[in-house]
Order: sequence, then C-alpha cells, then structure tokens
Amino acid sequence: PNGSGKTTFMKIAAGLLRPQVGELLIDGSKVGLYTKSIVSYLPDKDYLYKWMKIDDAVNFYEDFYKDFDKKKAYELLDFMKLDRGSKINSLSKGMMEKLNLTLTISRKAKLYILDEPLGGVDPTTREKIIDTIIQSFREDSSMIISTHQVSAIERLFDDVYFISEGKIVLEGDAEELRNERNMSIDELFREVFK
Repeated sequence: PNGSGKTTFMKIAAGLLRPQVGELLIDGSKVGLYTKSIVSYLPDKDYLYKWMKIDDAVNFYEDFYKDFDKKKAYELLDFMKLDRGSKINSLSKGMMEKLNLTLTISRKAKLYILDEPLGGVDPTTREKIIDTIIQSFREDSSMIISTHQVSAIERLFDDVYFISEGKIVLEGDAEELRNERNMSIDELFREVFK
C-alpha cells in the first residue's frame, strides 16, 4: 500500500538515500560507487530535462552509463512506437513511462529496480510495458518491481514481498504461495491489505 516504504527502499538500493538503521548489500557490497554501476533504477517520477528530445535523452544515457546499449534503446523505442525526434515536454504520461523504461532497461545492469512502472498508464501502454519487461529480462540479472497493479504483472513474479509500514508482512516464492493459499498473488495481496 501507499506509504509502506517501497520507494524509500528502492532509493536506498539505488544509492539515492542512506538507511537510517542497518545496511543493504547488493552483489555482496554496501551501496556505493560499485553498486551504482550495476543497478539501473526507474524512479516513480520523471527526471529528464524537458528541453530534450528523445534522442537527446538516449545520448545523455549513453554518455552517462558505460553499460548503456544504444542499439537496444533504439530497438525498444521502435517497439514502443516512440519517435526519437519528439520533445520530452510534448510526451503524454504513458509515453514518458515507455521512454523512462526504455532508458532504464537498455543498460546491462545486474539489478533493475522499477518503481511503479505501470503507474497511471492506459491498458494498451501497460501491455507494451509488460511485454518490454519480459523481452528485455536477462537470466544473469535480477529485477525488483514495485506495483499496486499486482494482477497486471503477476505472471512476472518469481518471488513476492508484501511491505507495510516499512516491514515485510509476507514473502515467498510466488508459485508456492499460489499453491499453498489456493489463490492468485493479486487475491493474496487484497487479502493481506484489506
């Protein structure tokens, strides 16, 4: 649910915030320079300069991240039907979500952190985003997805963690939870947070 600490956790994992208590290890290392080089983070807010065109954003990422795959980004932009010449300030919310996701998953990261990648997008855009996540997933990487739209992406889950007030209230292998509880992850989510 809202206010449970998902975004805070993701910002800590991305190296944007420091934990008040304890520490977080990624690939066996404390969050820092090394982990920033292997984590690709999709925040829940837009962060690109409004004066840019889509192609400027791609070039910005290519300059900023040595693991950025420009060819993959262009393929994903074509798949998402985004025109490289479009100005960022003219994009709809759904188009911005598709652009930000494209930039995030065009990196060759070990860990992808996606904070509400489906937030506020129409069903067609939602399906495009889900298809992109599925097509882009690499076996040598991991992905953390925060969402309220559990039913829309439930098929992607290997493991699930339900968080409330900064604490994990339920966790487990998604398939085992489905079988043990005899319900979908979405139904389980609704039951836990009713």
